[in-house]
Amino acid sequence: MENKYVIFDTHAHYDSDVFDEDRIEVLKEIQKNGVTFVLNCASDYASIEKTNKLTKEYDFIYGALGIHPSDANDFNDKVKSEIIKYVKSNKKILAIGEIGLDYYWEENPLREVQQDVFRSQMNLAKKLNLPVVIHDRDAHADTLEIMKEFPTVKGIVHCFSGSVEFSRECVKLGYYIGVTGVVTFKNAKKIVDVVKDVPLDRLLVETDSPYMAPVPNRGKRNKSDYISQIIEQIAQIKQISSKEVNMAVNGNFERLIGRKI
Repeated sequence: MENKYVIFDTHAHYDSDVFDEDRIEVLKEIQKNGVTFVLNCASDYASIEKTNKLTKEYDFIYGALGIHPSDANDFNDKVKSEIIKYVKSNKKILAIGEIGLDYYWEENPLREVQQDVFRSQMNLAKKLNLPVVIHDRDAHADTLEIMKEFPTVKGIVHCFSGSVEFSRECVKLGYYIGVTGVVTFKNAKKIVDVVKDVPLDRLLVETDSPYMAPVPNRGKRNKSDYISQIIEQIAQIKQISSKEVNMAVNGNFERLIGRKI
């Protein structure tokens, strides 16, 4: 792949066991292909320590630590204390995440449990003065309501799946809209409309690797250098150059975290 972009992947899961056999090779390959920054987002309890470790092993990997709504039953004071410990001892932990609400899976924890854990982690982000990475699946109204309860917290609505109206509300609150490979899918009208509507200075690009690879790699294991396809699709939708999109989304992330990468 031609190294034509400076790629920031603002959401990936290289701690996933699907990379256990070739993680070192994959991470070398994506660096060769223009990936200069990855935000590895923890989801369950085990991935908090794994993510912290990855940030120490690789210069270009940074971390977000949190408990995903599907694992909300695992969040407790011990987990919270561990997150605080890692944040205070590792300057490469940049955010609290992946946190939020997921009403899609019936086997997920009770909605009330998810909401309590989401609020606890939003409060943690507020106290630590860190942005958040929010997972929202089939829970737009409740997600927005909780976001509004914490007006000083900013962050990313990851893998955005809501309407244009919902995206406008998120942007009003100071959030960024995370765009994945879904934007390249033929049936992706909703996210295409969102990308058209949201100002360029409020968009971020992400893979959610190993999931949701963009066309033409749809169905394969995703990796960060595939962001080039997402950048090009956004450029087409916005009718601007891909270079302008690339520079803008990278600058957006640096503005969110308040530092240059």
